[in-house]
Amino acid sequence: MREKARLLLALAALVAVAPMLAACYTTKGAGEDLSAAGKGITNSADKNTGYKP
Repeated sequence: MREKARLLLALAALVAVAPMLAACYTTKGAGEDLSAAGKGITNSADKNTGYKP
């Protein structure tokens, strides 16, 4: 009985942690996309303003 409870607890912990691990990759990808968009906007602004520091 104790082993069954321990197994169920371990399984529940794995099920709870799995979405968190997947979310890390999703968040990382979203951050990279936003960073690329920001760089694109910055480059476009630099090209179109004619400002030279």
